[in-house]
Amino acid sequence: MEQRGRRVRDRKNQLAAVAAELFRTRGYRGVGINDIAAAAGITGPALYRHFTDKQSILSYVLLSGLAELERGTSEALSALESGQIEAVMSRLAAGSVERRDTTALWRWEGRHLSPEDQKEIGRRSSAMLSTWAKMLLTVRPELPAADAELLCWAALSVFGSVSVHHTSVARQRFVTLLVDLAKRVLYADLPAEGPEPGDPVPGLGNQSRREQLLSAAAELFHQRGFHAVSMEDIGAAAGIAGPSVYKHFPSKAALLCAIARRAADRLAVGAEHAIRTSATEAEALRALVESYVRVLTSSPELAVGFAIDGANIPEQDRADLLRVQRDYVTQWVNLLVAARPGLNAREAKIIVHAALTVANDLTRTRRIASRPRLPADLVALMAAVLND
Repeated sequence: MEQRGRRVRDRKNQLAAVAAELFRTRGYRGVGINDIAAAAGITGPALYRHFTDKQSILSYVLLSGLAELERGTSEALSALESGQIEAVMSRLAAGSVERRDTTALWRWEGRHLSPEDQKEIGRRSSAMLSTWAKMLLTVRPELPAADAELLCWAALSVFGSVSVHHTSVARQRFVTLLVDLAKRVLYADLPAEGPEPGDPVPGLGNQSRREQLLSAAAELFHQRGFHAVSMEDIGAAAGIAGPSVYKHFPSKAALLCAIARRAADRLAVGAEHAIRTSATEAEALRALVESYVRVLTSSPELAVGFAIDGANIPEQDRADLLRVQRDYVTQWVNLLVAARPGLNAREAKIIVHAALTVANDLTRTRRIASRPRLPADLVALMAAVLND
């Protein structure tokens, strides 16, 4: 009986791995049960002997990944007394490298889980982060509890950053680099009370009717998700009749594209200003960090733009937006390599993505986003990741 149970679990894991790869490459909405069955070499009815539907497969994949992270946290608790925390961090970093596809699924497809599973993952993730914060307080007792939690969320984002890009280095070096970056944020000094960094992000024009629609759509997409918002909802939020929205934008996809392009324009303006007004590469990098945080925290446009789903917009538009994003990241990488001679471009790209992911993740983490000085915190954390 035990052997049969093991075989069933193994088969479920195999099917889940096949489905995870399809979800990753095509997106959750682009994969059907028959696609998964065909890729696994079985029939649809045979697949239903293991899973009730497609959503249950995604849930199994993500909850299994969370369970592994929880086991790593339990090991960390045991290691706390023996001084082996860094070794446990290495295991967690190794898991992130080895399971980067699972991490990517949670980041981009987790919204397709049932509300119950989303709440379960949120509850268990929060409990795990609370445990990490308690561990951090044993080595940094001077920290307020809220700051310890912030730093632990940031460290988790460093590990999760491997899911937002495909750059890689030798496995052991990859793990060592992630551990180093996580330690930088865990030991970062958060700013004391003082003025927020920098001036407001430059505007891109007056609030025309078109701009009002873009702002309203960005806010609604950010709050509810693209598919839960109608053109009528957007019109109502902007104070016009739903059909009138079509005079400015032919579809929701067109609105989404315009939001992403406007966010990219804001980033480009900030980057140009940072580079043009700085005397050194290191100074320009700091100014670039501040400009990014201003754009990220001033409106939901950037968060909406980065969450674009290929099924929502035409492939050509998606390709253009991805190119713009890559060009922007390349600016960061070039500055970082210039500011830190001896750092190779691959490692620089991993570091840049880690810094950007820390900021992106913390701004959409509800327990963190309400911090009154979050912009200054983000600047400090991103600088800690980028600086050797």
